[in-house]
Amino acid sequence: MVLNFLIRILANNEQLVQRLSESYPMRRAAQVVVRVLYSSKSFIEENRLHEKLSPDQFRALMKDIAADFQYKIKQTHENFKGKMKR
Repeated sequence: MVLNFLIRILANNEQLVQRLSESYPMRRAAQVVVRVLYSSKSFIEENRLHEKLSPDQFRALMKDIAADFQYKIKQTHENFKGKMKR
Protein backbone atom coordinates (compact mmCIF):
# COMPACT_ATOMS: atom_id res chain seq x y z
CA MET A 1 0.00 0.00 0.00
CA VAL A 2 2.80 2.40 0.87
CA LEU A 3 4.64 1.32 -2.27
CA ASN A 4 1.60 2.12 -4.41
CA PHE A 5 1.41 5.54 -2.77
CA LEU A 6 5.08 6.25 -3.49
CA ILE A 7 4.81 5.06 -7.09
CA ARG A 8 1.76 7.25 -7.62
CA ILE A 9 3.59 10.30 -6.24
CA LEU A 10 6.66 9.61 -8.38
CA ALA A 11 4.60 8.95 -11.52
CA ASN A 12 2.83 12.29 -11.09
CA ASN A 13 6.12 14.16 -10.80
CA GLU A 14 6.49 15.57 -14.31
CA GLN A 15 10.16 16.47 -13.96
CA LEU A 16 11.07 12.99 -12.76
CA VAL A 17 9.14 11.32 -15.57
CA GLN A 18 10.83 13.62 -18.10
CA ARG A 19 14.32 12.85 -16.77
CA LEU A 20 13.61 9.11 -16.74
CA SER A 21 12.30 9.20 -20.30
CA GLU A 22 15.54 10.83 -21.44
CA SER A 23 17.73 8.24 -19.72
CA TYR A 24 19.52 5.56 -21.74
CA PRO A 25 17.90 2.53 -20.03
CA MET A 26 14.38 3.81 -20.64
CA ARG A 27 15.08 4.73 -24.26
CA ARG A 28 16.69 1.35 -24.86
CA ALA A 29 13.79 -0.49 -23.21
CA ALA A 30 11.34 1.40 -25.41
CA GLN A 31 13.39 0.53 -28.50
CA VAL A 32 13.38 -3.16 -27.57
CA VAL A 33 9.62 -3.16 -26.99
CA VAL A 34 8.90 -1.50 -30.32
CA ARG A 35 11.31 -3.77 -32.17
CA VAL A 36 9.75 -6.93 -30.73
CA LEU A 37 6.21 -5.74 -31.44
CA TYR A 38 6.93 -4.81 -35.04
CA SER A 39 8.98 -7.90 -35.78
CA SER A 40 6.26 -10.11 -34.27
CA LYS A 41 3.55 -8.36 -36.22
CA SER A 42 5.42 -8.60 -39.52
CA PHE A 43 6.28 -12.26 -38.88
CA ILE A 44 2.63 -13.10 -38.22
CA GLU A 45 1.42 -11.17 -41.26
CA GLU A 46 4.10 -12.51 -43.65
CA ASN A 47 3.33 -16.10 -42.74
CA ARG A 48 -0.42 -15.45 -42.50
CA LEU A 49 -0.39 -17.20 -39.16
CA HIS A 50 -3.43 -15.36 -37.88
CA GLU A 51 -5.47 -17.24 -40.51
CA LYS A 52 -3.76 -20.64 -40.21
CA LEU A 53 -3.42 -21.14 -36.47
CA SER A 54 -5.97 -22.36 -33.99
CA PRO A 55 -6.42 -20.24 -30.85
CA ASP A 56 -4.25 -22.65 -28.82
CA GLN A 57 -1.47 -22.56 -31.40
CA PHE A 58 -1.67 -18.78 -31.54
CA ARG A 59 -1.41 -18.63 -27.74
CA ALA A 60 1.70 -20.84 -27.87
CA LEU A 61 3.21 -18.55 -30.50
CA MET A 62 2.53 -15.54 -28.29
CA LYS A 63 4.27 -17.29 -25.39
CA ASP A 64 7.31 -17.85 -27.61
CA ILE A 65 7.31 -14.19 -28.57
CA ALA A 66 7.05 -13.20 -24.91
CA ALA A 67 9.99 -15.47 -24.06
CA ASP A 68 12.01 -13.85 -26.85
CA PHE A 69 11.08 -10.45 -25.50
CA GLN A 70 12.24 -11.40 -22.00
CA TYR A 71 15.51 -12.69 -23.44
CA LYS A 72 16.12 -9.40 -25.27
CA ILE A 73 15.36 -7.44 -22.10
CA LYS A 74 17.92 -9.53 -20.15
CA GLN A 75 20.45 -9.09 -22.93
CA THR A 76 19.95 -5.33 -22.93
CA HIS A 77 20.25 -5.28 -19.14
CA GLU A 78 23.54 -7.16 -19.29
CA ASN A 79 24.84 -4.80 -21.99
CA PHE A 80 23.88 -1.83 -19.84
CA LYS A 81 25.60 -3.33 -16.79
CA GLY A 82 28.71 -3.88 -18.91
CA LYS A 83 28.72 -0.24 -19.98
CA MET A 84 28.29 0.94 -16.40
CA LYS A 85 31.38 -1.02 -15.25
CA ARG A 86 33.66 0.72 -17.74
